Amino acid sequence: MGKDAFEITINIVKMFVIFLMMVQLVPILVWVERRGSAFIQNRLGPNRVGPLGLLQLLADAVKFLFKEEFAPQKGVKFMYYGAPVAAMIPGALAFASIPLSTPLAIAPFEMFGHTFGPYNFIIQGYDLGIGIVFVLGISSLGAYSLLMAGWGSANKFSLLGALRASAQMISYELALSLALVGILMVYGSFHFTEIVRQQIGVPLTYTVLGKTLTLPLPAWGIFYQPLGAIIFFAATFAETNRLPFDLPEAEGELVAGFHTEYGGFKMLLFFIGEYGHMLVASALLVTFFLGGYALPVYTWTPEFVNAGIAAKIGAGNLANILTSLLFHVVFLVKVLFFLWVFIWVRWTLPRFRYDQLMNLGWKTMLPWALANTIITAIILALAHG
Repeated sequence: MGKDAFEITINIVKMFVIFLMMVQLVPILVWVERRGSAFIQNRLGPNRVGPLGLLQLLADAVKFLFKEEFAPQKGVKFMYYGAPVAAMIPGALAFASIPLSTPLAIAPFEMFGHTFGPYNFIIQGYDLGIGIVFVLGISSLGAYSLLMAGWGSANKFSLLGALRASAQMISYELALSLALVGILMVYGSFHFTEIVRQQIGVPLTYTVLGKTLTLPLPAWGIFYQPLGAIIFFAATFAETNRLPFDLPEAEGELVAGFHTEYGGFKMLLFFIGEYGHMLVASALLVTFFLGGYALPVYTWTPEFVNAGIAAKIGAGNLANILTSLLFHVVFLVKVLFFLWVFIWVRWTLPRFRYDQLMNLGWKTMLPWALANTIITAIILALAHG
């Protein structure tokens, strides 16, 4: 946690801030989704409560918090009340392990008559060193929350929705995980920070049979693994239960799926969990395939940017803070782009039938992900042979 009280306090505050970032994004994304769907369908969307309907978010929050509390009479209370919490926790833990910016170096400084520092703060909740292994493991626990909600509700529609959801998540986790194997072989690490570091400051280089081709592009994963990026991107829609893969809810068939018997604050936790998984999926796409917090020009490394800022305002802690803030904004812009794509696709494409969903996962995406892994292994063997 840290070597002194100041570093420990900053690290604890940092984890709370990252959690609040995920939670506070939810009402904003709900507003963007409602406004975006309205524009796509030639409607206005929320526009009465506050400027551009922004205070509608506050009205919805009040509504969720003060709705009448109820529970199914024959439901299993532990599972019924535990499911919304279990839906939110995996997304929060996974997002906290992803680096959101370049590490922040703080030189020694005086405060309250004491000397503090130097410090090197990582801009993430915690760094376990195993990166994607932890994220995939913790994210897969989300299936248990859906099963708990379906069984604990004592409702046949909820149970059917939960069975659909768990089968769907398990099916697409295979393709999703295999799509990442190629990128892990290319960069040779499970560590998020190391993978991002290898995408910064070097040009795009292809080496096969002793011949090297260098292009004036950043060494981002999408240029090395375009097929893996497409498969991973498609699989994230199924993992987050978003259209065209929202069979677990399927309002026209299952009323509302696994959360039929939920309302109020418990329903809000399910919303936070769903959007939290969207946030994690977008952050992983950015980390593996779009250089993480890297700027689009490979020569603009954190050191180069920091030197430029320091030349303007003087070297010191302020220049380091502004550098980390700039790269954090770059990361957020990339993530927000993919979050908008999630929303855009939902209001553009129709839902698959269940047999189409399973055929796509098992007969198309899984074989292509496996083929991508084998081809990547062969190319890397030739490159190092």
